[in-house]
Amino acid sequence: MLDLLPDLCDEHADKIKVLDPVFKDFGGSALFWGQAVTVRCYEDNSRVRELVSQPGTGKVLVVDGGGLLRCALMGDMLAEKALENGWEGIVIHGAIRDAGTLGALSLGIKALAACPIRSEKRGEGVVDVPVTFAGVTIQPGDYVYADLNGVLVSREPLSHPQL
Repeated sequence: MLDLLPDLCDEHADKIKVLDPVFKDFGGSALFWGQAVTVRCYEDNSRVRELVSQPGTGKVLVVDGGGLLRCALMGDMLAEKALENGWEGIVIHGAIRDAGTLGALSLGIKALAACPIRSEKRGEGVVDVPVTFAGVTIQPGDYVYADLNGVLVSREPLSHPQL
């Protein structure tokens, strides 16, 4: 089922928050969901690299890049590592690169835009902190659901026949 979010909005309106519709789909899987692992990092993807190198089954990586688009916080190598480690999907409030390759991977990836410039590697960023963007605050451990209709967040897992 590609249109999961409309049903979740109808069935669980009192339990969800929908992110502003600012994200584009870059991954090969439009539909994904899982528990949020959060990271805040600006123009430095060191923590993103660390996280996608860890097991990610049942998890969605939520990256607050401050909406900055001067460089990419994820490219093909990190996306392939995320896929190898079982991540369900990635939401980036910032840019990606290698858009053609990302579209061929069976991984859900939403971001604001593509930018061919790689990020710095300074070892900066914080993991497992609340992040706020697109009108919503996402806590570590929240549940993130995404499809072609957008992204929504819930404090608890949502029930639906397709989940």
